[in-house]
Amino acid sequence: QVQLVESGGGLVQAGGSLRVSCTLSGRTFTSYVMGWFRQAPGKEREFLGRISTSGGTTYYADSVKGRFTISRDNPKNTVYLQMNSLRPEDTANYYCAASRFSTIVASQYLYWGQGTQVTVSS
Repeated sequence: QVQLVESGGGLVQAGGSLRVSCTLSGRTFTSYVMGWFRQAPGKEREFLGRISTSGGTTYYADSVKGRFTISRDNPKNTVYLQMNSLRPEDTANYYCAASRFSTIVASQYLYWGQGTQVTVSS
C-alpha cells in the first residue's frame, strides 16, 4: 500500500518560517520526482516546486522562488518543504506528490499526501 504522510503544518505569523515533511512508504522513494502543491479555499491547486530523484535539481514556481526550498533525504524516504518569509497569502493546504516525470502538471503525479494546513497570520 502506497502512502505519503505529511507533517509539520500549523499556524505561524507573517515573516516566520515553517518546515513541512512528507514520507513515502510502499514504493521505492528514489524512483520518484517529488513535488509540492498547495490549495487555498476557492482556488485551484497550485504547483510550488519539485525535486529530482537524486535531489540534485530543484525547480520552483515564481510565487515561492527565493522563499521556499525543497530538499529530500533518500535514506529516510522523506521530502521537505522549508518555507521562509511567510505571508498571509501563503495560507493553504499543502500537499506532497510523487511522479515518474519532472513535471509541474498535477495530473502527472501518481501519489498524493493527505495535505497539511498552513495558516499565516498577519
